[in-house]
Amino acid sequence: MLEEEEQLKLTPRMELIQYKFLMTLDDEIITNKKEIKEKILKIAVEDKMAPYYSSICKKFGWGVDEETLKTLKNSNAEELKKLNESIKNSEENDGESEIRKAYLDKSVFYCRIGEKEKALELFNETFNKTVSIGQKVDLLMTKIRMGFFFDDISLVETNLTSAKVILKKSSDWERKNRIKVYEGYHCLKLRQFKKAANFFLDSIATFTANELFDYTKFVYYSVLSSIVSFPRTDLKKKVIDAPEILTAIEEVPHLSELLNSLYDCQYKDFYKHLIAIYDGMELDKILSEHRLFFCKQMRIIAYSQFLEAYRSVTLKSMAETFGVSITFLDKELSRFISGGKIHAKIDKVGGVVETTRADSRNEGYKEIIKIGDPMLNRIQKLARILN
Repeated sequence: MLEEEEQLKLTPRMELIQYKFLMTLDDEIITNKKEIKEKILKIAVEDKMAPYYSSICKKFGWGVDEETLKTLKNSNAEELKKLNESIKNSEENDGESEIRKAYLDKSVFYCRIGEKEKALELFNETFNKTVSIGQKVDLLMTKIRMGFFFDDISLVETNLTSAKVILKKSSDWERKNRIKVYEGYHCLKLRQFKKAANFFLDSIATFTANELFDYTKFVYYSVLSSIVSFPRTDLKKKVIDAPEILTAIEEVPHLSELLNSLYDCQYKDFYKHLIAIYDGMELDKILSEHRLFFCKQMRIIAYSQFLEAYRSVTLKSMAETFGVSITFLDKELSRFISGGKIHAKIDKVGGVVETTRADSRNEGYKEIIKIGDPMLNRIQKLARILN
């Protein structure tokens, strides 16, 4: 029999999140949908997931095999009957730990087959019967994974908060590090790249959250969230030279090349690998919706890094360095400059880009005015009321 922690880690089946996402992409992008469909249905049948089997077939318009569905439902009914008998028997004859275990088994059953609301209800009952801090956190982490599985942000955030509160009272560093990975994954979904990077890098030396994803995927997320968040010096220290990163970065195509070409100012190579990484991000459930933003930020970083070395440079020279056309670069820089993302100006007549250093004093004055104006207005209103 599995230990409780390992039993919980097996549910829900997180790989189904990615398989389901791939099925939503265009056929031109995903050419092996038949194989993916077979993988989904194989898991649903093996784990006797009658509710999930019904819902996934309905979502994608797959024909339901009535005989298969009947078999799954019968199996679920039989298993549920045994679980209810186990609860009844434990409540009549056993102690608190046996009663709790019976409720846990029923919780895991509902989670496994895809009955979200019933699983949450039973997990809450199990939680109320739990004394151990470690066991409480394991239950909360399972509910967080359910939040990821069912795309329920509120469920994720509520249980992340609860887990962190409980772990403050504990010296359980293994679970503390695992919850950082969960929080980093959640931040990545919300496009909070810097927060995600910090959570990931804080836990990279002791990564054990394999129930979410494997170590290669963890390094992939860590590098992408870091490269778009940290200045060049931090990137070198925290990522490029990190032995934990180096052990797996080569397993992700173009990832090492993107990271090092940016750091080494090899901008033509950088652009080539950025395009390849963009294509890969499209196939990732979490990253796909952020790929345009990511690539935009990466271009801003690269252009800004290049321009730091010059007071002025010709558009022609810069375009050649990046391996793009002058017209494309002109449009790119104009858009980023007008949006305040790059501190420079373009001399259209001379075809020259001139850098303009940000004046910290002016920025400070602007911030004071921004904060001060509303405050002055409130003081004036208060004065009128008092008068």
